[in-house]
Amino acid sequence: MPSLRSRALSAALIATGRRRRFASAEAVRTRVAQSARRPASHLPPRWLGRVADISRTFVGAWPVYDVSPLGTEPSAQVLYVHGGGYINELVRPHWALIRTLVTQAGARVVVPAYILAPRGTADRTVPVATDLLSGLIASGDGGGTVLIGDSAGAGLALAAAQRLRDATGAQPSRIVLISPWLDVSMSHPDQEAIEAADPMLARPGLLEAGRLYAGTLAPDDPRVSPLHGSFAGLAPMTVFTGTRDVLTTDSRELLHRARADGVEVEFHEEAGLPHGYPLMPVPEGRAARDRIVELIRATADL
Repeated sequence: MPSLRSRALSAALIATGRRRRFASAEAVRTRVAQSARRPASHLPPRWLGRVADISRTFVGAWPVYDVSPLGTEPSAQVLYVHGGGYINELVRPHWALIRTLVTQAGARVVVPAYILAPRGTADRTVPVATDLLSGLIASGDGGGTVLIGDSAGAGLALAAAQRLRDATGAQPSRIVLISPWLDVSMSHPDQEAIEAADPMLARPGLLEAGRLYAGTLAPDDPRVSPLHGSFAGLAPMTVFTGTRDVLTTDSRELLHRARADGVEVEFHEEAGLPHGYPLMPVPEGRAARDRIVELIRATADL
């Protein structure tokens, strides 16, 4: 049974019409057009600068933020890839999670503000994310490297890990996927029933966002939908999902396919919780964040 606060938050999401953002292909196209006219900011909030050292570099056209603990050497490093359906920038809940990783896990967190779809398509985006991951692993001294992605960012993160494995065999110490979107085709037969209870997401808009991100690639190309790629040789994984998330089918399929390929998977499926709950101010979200902090600390101790 989800907590009272979680139930209240889901009710509030429904009441405020959060799901309308993905209610139709037209809604997504309208949002993309508005973002093209008035791009949203991906700048870190001012309050983050009070608890962390923040710098910015560029990798090609990507702004990449480096967020580290104040006055102390980080014990581990994280590459964090944000969600947003490939069409939305970093927002406050993403930065709040980054703050937790810096202040509680003592991690250096590298945060790419990657180019969004339709300009940023998988064939362009996955190679850059792979290079970032490769460079971070190669530069690591002392602590390990944890790859974290939420929602669409989890799909991009997993595709980058698969590409890096194929190129060099290298892997991060652990991969953490939060409510991952791993198959843009939205074709799983269980999704229709789950969608009816999802307070945030709907398949028509996700299909359109996935189409924009795929560009000229097929929806089942592993660069677009890493669920269709091989899992053999990937790092140990931790996955968080909730049963009121239409994308929970991707997490369940990942569990079966990854374990079949011999990958260790720590799996957390919370009954009655919506998409992205580990980023939310609810007890279950706090527990998930605590577990992520533990995993990063464990990586630092190795």
